[in-house]
Amino acid sequence: MHIAEIWRYPVKTMAGEQLQRARIGPLGIEGDRVVHVEDANARVITSRTHPRFLGHKGSLGPDGEPLVDGRPWRSPEVAADVADIVGPGARLARDDGAERFDVLPLLVATDGAIAAFGLDRRRLRPNIVIGGVDGMAEREWPGATLRIGNVLIGIQDLRLRCVMTSYDPDTQEQDREITRDIYRRFEGKLALNCFVSAGGEIAVGDEVELVRGSSLPSSVP
Repeated sequence: MHIAEIWRYPVKTMAGEQLQRARIGPLGIEGDRVVHVEDANARVITSRTHPRFLGHKGSLGPDGEPLVDGRPWRSPEVAADVADIVGPGARLARDDGAERFDVLPLLVATDGAIAAFGLDRRRLRPNIVIGGVDGMAEREWPGATLRIGNVLIGIQDLRLRCVMTSYDPDTQEQDREITRDIYRRFEGKLALNCFVSAGGEIAVGDEVELVRGSSLPSSVP
């Protein structure tokens, strides 16, 4: 198995950027989901209710600060776009804490499961796509660890999918039948909620090894 793709989403709920390499720390890929959308009442807003955000792309600039469609995330132009989508008083806000993630810091998908899904893998919004996986083998992985060089990624459980899978990443058109199909065929779950046991650098093409708990070093929880 190997790393086929790496994705980072500097602005939560917007489209992300595909990377060739990344550094992983305790809170996942550095720079992932460090900015989010809030409405006038400071409630976090996502593309579940405002899918137009999927038409905007978040990335990190050379200085490590998030960009929206190539523009600084604090710029008046970006602020105007956010208010246009959500309403007056909506804004982007920075959050570097663990609570910024809906579940865990990393979402790992496999090429076998994506092939079974049969649609654009971007609908699943993975951080890492692992290639060379046979069919739905990922469903047997919870409780194991992925070893990528010195990086250790713990697998907690399968991700319960939400309505965001129903939106086309390019057109934002909705097809609710896609989400219903995930529940019919996959019990509503695709890809893996993961945490970082040991951080470091990863790159596309790196070998990935699935390790069961008894084979891990004693220092790894």
